[in-house]
Amino acid sequence: MAPPSTTTVQDDCVALAEIELCGELMIAASAVDGERLSPARIDEVLWGTPDRSAGPAHR
Repeated sequence: MAPPSTTTVQDDCVALAEIELCGELMIAASAVDGERLSPARIDEVLWGTPDRSAGPAHR
């Protein structure tokens, strides 16, 4: 258990968002037939659209 003065991952919203995105990439990668995800599919998973200029998807 972490000491009370230490910031934990649960307190770090950025770390939690990064962990969630990594999980989504792993799920997408496990569903692909080939060896790797295409750049367009990675954009779709991370940004919610294949268009990079659209910005991150807000949940």
